[in-house]
Amino acid sequence: MARPLRIEYPGAWYRVMNREAGRRMIYLNNFLRESFLDLLQDIYERYTVYCHAYCMMEIA
Repeated sequence: MARPLRIEYPGAWYRVMNREAGRRMIYLNNFLRESFLDLLQDIYERYTVYCHAYCMMEIA
């Protein structure tokens, strides 16, 4: 069953979260970390999406 659509409206703030299944590492090396940050920059430039905070964590 599909998840219901989110309510969207102009000027709203949204929390976006991404997590790998099974507690596996998402970024296997620094190149992949840098690639993600480059992608974040591209998204901002293309869609004017502001990211007020982010956290790239590793499994301890």
